[in-house]
Amino acid sequence: MRIFLFPRQFFLEEVETLYAVANSVGLHGIEGVMVSVEVDVANGLPTFDIVGLPGSAVREARDRVRSALRNSGFDFPLKRITANLAPADWRKDGPGFDLALAMGILAAGEALPHNALSDIVIFGELALDGGTRPIRGALPLVSAAKAAGFARVMLPKHNGWEAILIPGVETIPVSSLQSAVRFLRTGFKESLPEQKRLAETAVSTRDWGDVVGQASAKRALEVAATGGHNILFFGPPGAGKTMLAERLVTVLPPLTSDEMIVVTKIHSAAGMLVDRATLIDARPFRTPHHSVSVAGLVGGGRPIRPGEVSLAHRGVLFLDEFPEFSRNAIEALRQPIQSGEVTISRVSSSITMPARFQLVAAANPCPCGYLGSFVQTCVCTPPQLARYRSRVSGPLLDRIDMCVFVHPPSYEALTSSHAEERSTDVQARVIKALAIQTNRFRSPEAVRNGDAPSNLIKQRCALHPQARDVLKNAFERMSLSGRAYDRIVRVAQTIADLSGESVIQEVHMAEAIGYRLRWPSAEPIYP
Repeated sequence: MRIFLFPRQFFLEEVETLYAVANSVGLHGIEGVMVSVEVDVANGLPTFDIVGLPGSAVREARDRVRSALRNSGFDFPLKRITANLAPADWRKDGPGFDLALAMGILAAGEALPHNALSDIVIFGELALDGGTRPIRGALPLVSAAKAAGFARVMLPKHNGWEAILIPGVETIPVSSLQSAVRFLRTGFKESLPEQKRLAETAVSTRDWGDVVGQASAKRALEVAATGGHNILFFGPPGAGKTMLAERLVTVLPPLTSDEMIVVTKIHSAAGMLVDRATLIDARPFRTPHHSVSVAGLVGGGRPIRPGEVSLAHRGVLFLDEFPEFSRNAIEALRQPIQSGEVTISRVSSSITMPARFQLVAAANPCPCGYLGSFVQTCVCTPPQLARYRSRVSGPLLDRIDMCVFVHPPSYEALTSSHAEERSTDVQARVIKALAIQTNRFRSPEAVRNGDAPSNLIKQRCALHPQARDVLKNAFERMSLSGRAYDRIVRVAQTIADLSGESVIQEVHMAEAIGYRLRWPSAEPIYP
């Protein structure tokens, strides 16, 4: 038997390891989550692995970072590189970790001063030439960095205007990888680019006085604006349903400072705030097309992005041609209408986003559009009418507080020189009634009657005995549900608030019950 003895060095090779950590932050829904980018550079076959549950865009960062480093004049280590995105229990998506990965590799290779990355948060996408590109969600990302105790944030130059909206955080805008390294070595900081002007929205140029006539529809819309009630307009083509809906935001009360921050954060997460240095101070008005998908309406996709219901948070979601939306899409509105938020569940995580919007829907009463109209006779057959009505389910209609039939304006109204009320006049009444509601509930979560929890409605909304009798008769005659009972009381309380009454009277209850109209009948509905 032969025994061969080999030196110890034949089996063991001394491995040189370099290690660095860069602080970064990832977008999870509309919130930022701190992420530690750990980079290990060791001897071995040249590889670049990213672990920590990375998405496809994060895995592709290997090629972007490698090219960006070389084209910026830095050496890319021909060694075994392992980058870990911690914590590793939630999926990281998007290109926002590119800059942190590149800085971690440079720090591990001792191209940066010792501890240069310890007190700064870094995020941003890299181009192949080493330049930076803006990413969506800069505002919630910087907000998360501040909440974690960091006072400095390095980010792409075109995201800088969003970052300065968060006070108490030093913003370090960089236009390239070289600019980022120069700051860490010398402290030189670039200036922000020229700010883009905010284009004036078309809605802001519209006024309540543009709508002539339509007294009953305008009255219903004022009640809806005051109490935050969902409303559905029926009517033949050209009656003015869309025109009425577009004027709702002009009479709503201004956003509070807290509401501005949340609304701006949602739009930032959707990538709609690049090069803008201002909080959104106008209530959103979203009008998705009826071909919108379920994910586009309530949120979703990969990575998960806010849908129209979240983009309309604290504003108005207008769904024109309501029955033409897909059944799955409009049925998905049930949860956000009821709870004011939407939850998107995936295998690895569940994300909840705010969705406290006011729904305004418009629909023709039938396929031809003239059911219930005194102007033209409906030609739809009963099967056509049944199929058309079945596109909107009863449970969804039950969640809509008010349904109003809109008649076309008369020739006299269109040619009249009578001055209509302006938006400022109606808004003044809405704000006055809103103060009554705020004093009634005294809760930040229950400002308007439409948003208040049911237990507060029962405790603090007083009904006159005659109003209670009217409601009882309607409940039995119309076979109302418990939800319908609750919503009628809310609308009646809003009508009482507009009248300056502390107790719901019989006339207030009768008007609220009148708004429970559903699909019009074949008989003409006269104004």
